[in-house]
Amino acid sequence: MKLSGLAAVPFKINSSLRSLVEKHLPADYSAGCVFTPVEGLSSESWRIESPTHRYLARLESAEKQLLGIDRRRENRLLRHLSSTGIAPQVLRWAYPWLVVSWVDGETLSQALFFSAEQQRQLAALLARLHGVAPQGEVLDIRRRLGRYWQAIDRRRLTPAWLRVHQRMMKRSPPKALKTAVTHMDIHPENGVVSPQGTRLIDWEYAVSADIALEFAALFRGNGYSPSQQSQLLLDYARCGGYPDLVRLEAQIRLWQPWLDYLMLMWFEVRWQQTADARYTLWAQPLRQQLFSEFQ
Repeated sequence: MKLSGLAAVPFKINSSLRSLVEKHLPADYSAGCVFTPVEGLSSESWRIESPTHRYLARLESAEKQLLGIDRRRENRLLRHLSSTGIAPQVLRWAYPWLVVSWVDGETLSQALFFSAEQQRQLAALLARLHGVAPQGEVLDIRRRLGRYWQAIDRRRLTPAWLRVHQRMMKRSPPKALKTAVTHMDIHPENGVVSPQGTRLIDWEYAVSADIALEFAALFRGNGYSPSQQSQLLLDYARCGGYPDLVRLEAQIRLWQPWLDYLMLMWFEVRWQQTADARYTLWAQPLRQQLFSEFQ
């Protein structure tokens, strides 16, 4: 394998990624590229830096697919959003790698994320995002839960958990209030203050879905207080988002148990994949709440 175009690095670079850069980004490769893993040493996401450009390469893997991540879907949605300026640009999709532009800037701290100005910017960004027509298959939450169910550790299954799962799978999810492109993983580390304003990164869970499910995930995942929720939704409506806040808030409440169970199952799948006890710790409050609701 030709190596002359690469700067020396202390990491073992995936050969398929190196081949992709050499073939599809030849000028950057010839100029000399530095490859740096973004997610620890998992070799699943890499920053590619040449003297003139920076990119992010993301791997399609069986482990990611179990979590509901599909680089083909991510590629299609990012291309669909290419004119909005709120997401990275796709440079190349060549299985198993998706290469996108690197978003320069600083990720948000918890304090900055919840500042009044950043929340207004987030509301405006969500209004723009939810104004984009859906693309591709709409999220089937029961199908996603069924896939997670097949991947959990059966030794952790209890009669109470089985009852909750059976009841959830027999229910019909809420009928969508408005279907649009959603990010579905908004938190401080996925917000970047760039020269072009605040932008969202890490679109691997993005999918066409009900906008109310997006807000259910945003509020639960970041611990929004009721007053913080109300203010964000008010700013969202003022920026051209869904105008009927009474209906939107009611729809968010309808989605909340589904979102909570989706998060619980995601934590359980990640525990099965990693044996990291933090995932079972994070799952426990959701488990207690859901189980008490179904007693």
